[in-house]
Amino acid sequence: MQLEDIDLTAWIGRTETATDTVTPTPVRALSATLDHPVAPAPAGTPLPPLWHWLYFLPVHAQSELGPDGHARRGGFLPPVELPRRMWAGGRFEFRSPIRVGDEIVRTSTIDNVASKVGRTGALVFVTVRHEVRSNGAQDPALVEFHDIVYRAERRPDEVEPPPTPAPSGASWQREIVPDDVLLFRYSALTFNGHRIHYDRRYVTEVEGYPGLVVHGPLLATLLLDLVRRNAPDAEVATFRFRAVRPTFDLHPFRVKRFMPINIAVTTIWLLCSFLMVMDYPNTNPWTFGLWSLMSAYFLGICIWRTALEWIETHRS
Repeated sequence: MQLEDIDLTAWIGRTETATDTVTPTPVRALSATLDHPVAPAPAGTPLPPLWHWLYFLPVHAQSELGPDGHARRGGFLPPVELPRRMWAGGRFEFRSPIRVGDEIVRTSTIDNVASKVGRTGALVFVTVRHEVRSNGAQDPALVEFHDIVYRAERRPDEVEPPPTPAPSGASWQREIVPDDVLLFRYSALTFNGHRIHYDRRYVTEVEGYPGLVVHGPLLATLLLDLVRRNAPDAEVATFRFRAVRPTFDLHPFRVKRFMPINIAVTTIWLLCSFLMVMDYPNTNPWTFGLWSLMSAYFLGICIWRTALEWIETHRS
């Protein structure tokens, strides 16, 4: 059966439920993998953001796996026939802590299925909404939207777009060396059998990538781990990320933290506007008029940059 013969939208609304217990060993193992000191994780220890991926592991029988190491298509996820499957991004709401010792339940729902045509051919995006509840609570501790992209087989003339250099001047940054061992350990911790992360012959000869692919969830975890290292008392309320292009194990990469220019400009503008208004009786009318024009200009920049970021985030 061909892709166009399947009504993939029929899967929208399907649900499945999984249960697990937050045990301490995976917490200690991921701490070691991320180069944190390995310490005991007694009951009540809160999980760092995104470490819930250590639980609800995809336990499929060996005979149920496809040639790429994933479970064969069908079942809960729609049977998309495009051969390459990758993590495209995610959005998260961290509403209350998940702790070691908690009994947790994850309810997953197919939120959307959309077919598109991109630069490399046919694409299918599947969005799954996960709600994780702890110890029988009615309200979820975590809400996650997981975006999956299915891509057509790689063409011989297909070339990965060159990476866009990150801007300089990051307030926080950390260099990561994505070697085979790091990728293998994360695959093992998340019981991820996808061969693009550890099988160099498969990833280069079958899928046509130049090297092992760094897991999308690992990249997201490293981003929030940067926050944890530099602001250990910070509480993350929401987080979103989008996998723009694959990252390979061919060279080191850096995770960085910047203050978006629209936030910085808006903060300065509001502060100066407040001071200007407070001193209005003593302000020269020409100065006030010039400031009003500058304020409108900077506000326009903020709106424009926000619009561009929204378009980039939602562009396929």
